[in-house]
Formats: sequence, structure tokens, C-alpha cells
Amino acid sequence: MAKIFKWLFIGLLTLVVLLAALAFALHLWVSTGDFRQRMEREASSALGVPVVVGSISVDVWPFPAVALGGLTIQSQPPVTLERLELRPRLPALLKGQLSIATLVLRNVVLPQQGVDAILLAMQKKPQVAARAPVAQVIQVSQTPARLAAPATDARQWLPHRTVFDDVTWVSNAGTSTAFEGEARLGPDALPDSASLHLLRGNLQGLRAKLEREPQSASAAGRVASDQWALRVDVGGGKIEGKLGLQRVTAGGPGNAAQELVVTGKLETRGVELTALTAPRKPGSGLLEASTSLDARAATTAGLVQAMQTRTSFTVRNAVLNGIDLEKAVKSVGMSRGGQTRLQTLAGQVATHGKTVDLSNLVASSGYLSASGDVAVSPAKTLSGHVAVKLAGESKIGTLLGSAVAVPLVVGGTLEAPELTLSRSALVGAAIGTALMPGVGTPAGARLGDKLGEGLRGLFGKK
Repeated sequence: MAKIFKWLFIGLLTLVVLLAALAFALHLWVSTGDFRQRMEREASSALGVPVVVGSISVDVWPFPAVALGGLTIQSQPPVTLERLELRPRLPALLKGQLSIATLVLRNVVLPQQGVDAILLAMQKKPQVAARAPVAQVIQVSQTPARLAAPATDARQWLPHRTVFDDVTWVSNAGTSTAFEGEARLGPDALPDSASLHLLRGNLQGLRAKLEREPQSASAAGRVASDQWALRVDVGGGKIEGKLGLQRVTAGGPGNAAQELVVTGKLETRGVELTALTAPRKPGSGLLEASTSLDARAATTAGLVQAMQTRTSFTVRNAVLNGIDLEKAVKSVGMSRGGQTRLQTLAGQVATHGKTVDLSNLVASSGYLSASGDVAVSPAKTLSGHVAVKLAGESKIGTLLGSAVAVPLVVGGTLEAPELTLSRSALVGAAIGTALMPGVGTPAGARLGDKLGEGLRGLFGKK
């Protein structure tokens, strides 16, 4: 027995020495200038943008890995990575196959303009060599999700686990958002799970978790769409719901194409509004909402542009910043700045890409009520109408003020909203004031606005 343990110890020691020698030799090889330059050329050719690698090393502890340091993709502006680690799957490596188990990204800066420039450069490159792997991916994606992909599948190069350690995203507007997190992919290259924690910037403190749910077969025996459970903790409340992804065939016979369809339903409960709108703070209050979303496109990038959402919301103890509804009504003119406090603000929001439409808005407090519709353009400009009712000070004023709403035009931007009377409403307000000082102003404004609408309709203009 002692001899067996002795030879076992000698064998293990020999194996460790051989592995250490192999790692050392590999380290010397990849650390040479020739190897680094070759890698830079290959990466530059693949991305269509010059790539500079500061250093390459081989780590043995705590896990075998190849690490790239000082990596710069020279787009405009550049994408920088302080450290990128590739950890291979040991069983596959022993079989002579390269399969990535874990990808670690540390201290990364991702400018949106730079990422867009890289994607554009890759699109301009010849796509002949890439067509076969893409076709293979599509064919495999039509099979049940849990079946392993063949060895020639391009998805074998995707890491099973990706770790994000202090990654900063810089938008086109110049705002920075830093995050950390982790994602695990299934055999079909879709996420089995993902977690995200925003460290700095917009929505700081937000934590999100995505978990894939077991698939169930449909009545026809086909695999149903993939489903994920989403939970987001933000602003003292939570957002929970389900997201679905399905592949469908579009087009007729001989011209069929695969498209992606995303659907979802989310519930928002007790979220402070300022946590979702920072750094802009157009309003505050506790948000309750129900949201449905859907998108259909041939690519994942197209899904973002095609995304449509519909939300019914209520904000308790709402405060609107930049707008003073009471002042706008009493002055019967332009109102900029100020603040409006409301007990309840409710309505519907519909989005399509960057366009936002707010409809059926209803606001109420102890002294006013309002309703209307507002649109927000991709440039963040506002357009729409609201009708505001104020309680009058006299007995007649109270009766008339509670029955007549003053029409106001919404303009300006999200950062600097404006409320004004339309020309027709302004003329009507002047006439109403002359006939019934104090009492006739809202009635005249309303009548003038209605008269203006009638004239525009008569001449076929909007």
C-alpha cells in the first residue's frame, strides 16, 4: 500500500511539473512581440477597426486563463479594456477543442459612438465567409432549445459565463452609467440567467435579475417560446413580470425568413418616480403601472427600434416640476417654471422607439383638476393640450370654475416645459373678461378654443 501511494504521489507531482512547464512555455510564447502583433492583426481584420493589445499573459491560479491587458479598439472614440480574461473549458481543451467557459471584462469604457462605429465597420466587411456559420446558427435555433449544438456551430465560441466588473457605458449625450453583473448562456446562446447592478450614473443602485423558465411543449408538440422571469429593484419599489422570445417564419414559399418576436408584461409597484427619470426630474411620486411590450424584427438590433410599449399608470402624491397649472390658468398667458402638487396623476403611455405619447391624462388635487394628451418627440420636445379647472373664489366663480376648463397648449421640452393659451383661446379669454370680469375668463377661453377648432375644421386644416 505504501508503494502505491508513493508512485501515486510521484505521478501527481510529475503531472503538476509538466503542467507548470507547459504554462511557463505558453506564457513565454504568447508574451512575445510577434504573437501580440499577430493577434492585433487578426482582431483588427475581424472588427474592421485597428486594435492595440498592451500585454498578453497566461495565468494558472486560481483558474487557467489567457489575459489581455491594456486592450484598445481604436474607434472614434476608442473602446478601452483594462483587462480581458478568457478561461477555457478544461475537458474540451484536453480533447484539443477550444471552448470558452468564462469571459471576464474588467474596467471597461464603452462609448456608444465607438460601439456604433465598430458595428458599422463590421457591416462593411465582406460577409461571404460569415454566411455559413450564420445559417448553421439559424438551423440549430429551430431545433428544441436544450439540444446541444454541433461542434461546427459558431455558438461554441460564445462564453458560457460572462462577468462584467466595472463596465462604463457612455451615451451619445455624454452621460455615463457604470455597472457590474454576470450572464450565463444556455446551449442555444440565449441567457439562462443574468444579474445587473448599476454602480454609478442614471438609475444608480438599480438591481435586476433575469431567470429562464423551463420550456413546455405546445398542444401541437412544438416547443413554445422561451420565457424569462424579470425582477428589478429600484426607487424603493420593484418591477416584476415575464418576457418571451419566439422565432417565426415570415414571407411566402421560397422567400421565407426567420424573425424574432419579443413580448412581455410587467407590473410596477411603489417605485419613486425620480429614480426612473434621473438626472432629469420632471416629477416625483410613487408609481404604480401595468406595461405590455412587443417587438418584431429580423435582428436583435432591429428589436430595439421596433419596440412598442403600452402602459397604464397612476402616480400618488405627484409633483410636476417646471409647470404651475394654477398660475397658467390665473394669468391666462405663458407659464414657465414653478411646480404643481397633485394627489393623483393617471393616464396611459405608448412608446414606439424613442417617440412617447401620453394620453387620457387625468390629474386632481384639492384645488384643481386637469386632463389632456401630450406627445414627446425623440428630441425630447413636448406638444399637446391640457384642460385645467380651478375652484373659483366667489360663489358664482366656484360654480362656473368647476364646470369650465381653461384649455392650455403644452410646449417646450422635458427640461423646460411651457404652458400657453392658443390664439383663439386667448381672444376668447379677453372677450370673456370684458363681459364678465373674473368669471368669464375661463369660459371665454374655452369658447374661443372651440371656435378656433371649428374654423380649422371648416377650412380642412389641423
